[in-house]
Amino acid sequence: MATTTAAQRREAERTAYDAFLAACPSRMVLDRISDKWVGLLLTALADGPKRYSELGRRVAGVSPKMLTQTLRVLERDGLVEREVTAAVPVRVDYRLTPLGTGLHGALLAVKEWAEAHVDEVLAARDRYDSRSGTESG
Repeated sequence: MATTTAAQRREAERTAYDAFLAACPSRMVLDRISDKWVGLLLTALADGPKRYSELGRRVAGVSPKMLTQTLRVLERDGLVEREVTAAVPVRVDYRLTPLGTGLHGALLAVKEWAEAHVDEVLAARDRYDSRSGTESG
C-alpha cells in the first residue's frame, strides 16, 4: 500500500475544492473575506503600512474591539503582517502580505462597484418596499 504525505493529500484535496459544498475549506475563506471590515481594512492597507490608530481613523465605524479581532484573523490567515518596533511607546505597523495584496484587487473592485451603484441599489430597495408595503434595513 502506497503512503502519501500530508502535502500530497492537501494537493489532491485542493484540486477538488468546491465552495458550493458545505464542508469545503474554501467556504471558510469566502466567509472570512466577505466580512465588511476585512474588505475595508485590506483596502486601507493597500497604499502601504499603517499603524493601528491610523486604521481606526481610516475605517470609520469600526470599534477598537472589532479592529483588533479583524487584524488578528487577517494576520492568522496570512493576509496581513504585524511589525512591532521597540520604541517608547511601542510602534506597531500593519501591512499587506503578498497573499493579501493578491486579494486586494478583487476586494477593491467590489468596493468600487458598491460606491458606483449605491444609488441604484437604494432605488431598487425603495421600489421593493413600496410594492410589498414593508421596510427592510
